[in-house]
Amino acid sequence: MSGQIALRPDGTMVEGDVRAQCEQVVANMRAVLAAAGLSPAHLVKTTIFLSSMDHFATVNEVYGTLFDGAPPARSTVACLGLPRGVDVEIEGIAVY
Repeated sequence: MSGQIALRPDGTMVEGDVRAQCEQVVANMRAVLAAAGLSPAHLVKTTIFLSSMDHFATVNEVYGTLFDGAPPARSTVACLGLPRGVDVEIEGIAVY
């Protein structure tokens, strides 16, 4: 799954803190997976991009709500800039 940002289905961006942004990212991830007939349990690897590692704890908490059990392998990196100036972007690899 390509990187998901805090973009609502209507094309507007979520304004607000990193928690609100990450909640939309997680919702987007669920929707993309569901459209492919998959669930978060099918994710085997994710990469989280943050505008600052200061957001790690908050994003980690919200990201954890995506999974019923143990989350998949993941990398988390801080980036100088993310699309549309967001604070969090998450991409993933899922298998059938």
